[in-house]
Amino acid sequence: MRVLLLSTYDLGRQPFGLASPAAWLRREGHRVECVDLSRDKLPGPSVREADLIAFHLPMHTATRLAVPVVQRVRRLNPRAQLCFYGLYAPVNAEYLRSLGAEADAIIGGEFEPGLAALARGERPAHTASLDRLQFVAPDRTGLPALDRYAKVHVDAGRHRITGYTEASRGCKHLCRHCPVVPIYQGAFRIVQKEVVLEDIAQQVAAGAEHITFGDPDFFNGPAHALAIVEEMHRRFPQLSYDVTIKIEHLLVQSRHLTTLRDTGCLFVTTAVESTDDEILARLDKGHTRADFVEVVRTFREIGLTLNPTFIPFTPWTTLAGYRELLECLAQQGLADHVAPVQLAMRLLVPAGSGLIAQIEEYLQPFDAESLAFPWRHPDPRMDKLAAEVWKIAHDAPRVEAFPAIARLAGVPATPVFARTEVPYLNEPWYC
Repeated sequence: MRVLLLSTYDLGRQPFGLASPAAWLRREGHRVECVDLSRDKLPGPSVREADLIAFHLPMHTATRLAVPVVQRVRRLNPRAQLCFYGLYAPVNAEYLRSLGAEADAIIGGEFEPGLAALARGERPAHTASLDRLQFVAPDRTGLPALDRYAKVHVDAGRHRITGYTEASRGCKHLCRHCPVVPIYQGAFRIVQKEVVLEDIAQQVAAGAEHITFGDPDFFNGPAHALAIVEEMHRRFPQLSYDVTIKIEHLLVQSRHLTTLRDTGCLFVTTAVESTDDEILARLDKGHTRADFVEVVRTFREIGLTLNPTFIPFTPWTTLAGYRELLECLAQQGLADHVAPVQLAMRLLVPAGSGLIAQIEEYLQPFDAESLAFPWRHPDPRMDKLAAEVWKIAHDAPRVEAFPAIARLAGVPATPVFARTEVPYLNEPWYC
């Protein structure tokens, strides 16, 4: 069978979500083409020849960008079976089916066996499978070169070519706003150590100088994670990397942070979301403002960089609360650790969100174009502020954004130094 795997957007990374199923499908003898539409144009001849066309939907932006592509694909090849797979496929199943997908072509969770079943002409066993898999090394044949993707900014004028892999999927935690929860419901699954290391090795051979681990939480299985980075560092001592870990885990597993540092971890991304304890409780984040400050102190002591992310605009955010967030970041010396877009993010409420019941009074009807429930803040000043902060985050140079946002919010300007030592990925988008 001819299979065309399509990615519309994957945070500026070479798509693992194409490379992994490609390996499974090619192993069974199918002819597979992978196309990353964030880097290349839709190939008309490949679309016309395909028997199965599958869209990877790992995030909200990818799903929205897929809609016009689906319509074009249907015009070019009305006979091909369409499939949507990834975190955002099951929660948007009704809408996606209205675009022309078959009822059995929505796959979430561990999607590789379902795609292989479709290619064999079988019905997938589950819409959202959580089966424990024996993975195979991703096959990145035909994907754009790594140097065409986002890079790690190390300091002025220096970047590192960046690869991407996953050591686990799912998450043990149930944060109410998280897109992982509706699919995995507190479960997480590992990718076998040797598979991860083989994937890293092929990316190093392709020029990777840094690896991003895309696990929702790298310390859901700390023994598994640490074994991988220790062996990776032994085999490739020149390689740096970054990971994502919850504040809660950074506290409980703090004894392992020096291992991360010593094996080449450049920075740790952590979803702080807010410095307001009431909002953190509503999101069921499992940490407090004091916990965040403690983690900042620990990272500073051991010399590891923290990259906090936020959802500063929620229906419960007050103007005083937003100012307090900015003041906290300035006081903790984190103004240049936070990407400007993180100061502009509004709470996203997609279909299946665990927050719908909590914020029903603020929600408008589901909007198919945005694939989310729009909401309005009870204080109109906050919606106006959010729009103005977004414009600064989008337009201002990174080093100028924080002071400009602080002035806009009425926070006394604080000195922000140029980002010469704080590493970060130069992909400006987020979700």
